[in-house]
Amino acid sequence: MLKLNNKGQTLVEYVLIISLVTVIAIAAVKIFGGYLKDAVTKMSCSMIGKEYVESKTVGEAYCEGDEDRMFE
Repeated sequence: MLKLNNKGQTLVEYVLIISLVTVIAIAAVKIFGGYLKDAVTKMSCSMIGKEYVESKTVGEAYCEGDEDRMFE
C-alpha cells in the first residue's frame, strides 16, 4: 500500500486562505478608507478644539484653519 504525504497540500491550502483574507482586507480598506479617514479627522478636530469641515467627497474633510495643509 502506498502512503501519501499531504504536507505540501496543507501548505498550499494555508497560502490560498491567507491570500483570500488579504484580498478581502485590501478591498475593505479601498471601500471604507475614506469614511475611516473622515471619522479620524472629525475626532482629532474635536480634540484640538477646531471646527470640523465636511467636504463634498468622502475622505477630504478637514479641520477649520487647516485648508493650507491639505494635500493636492
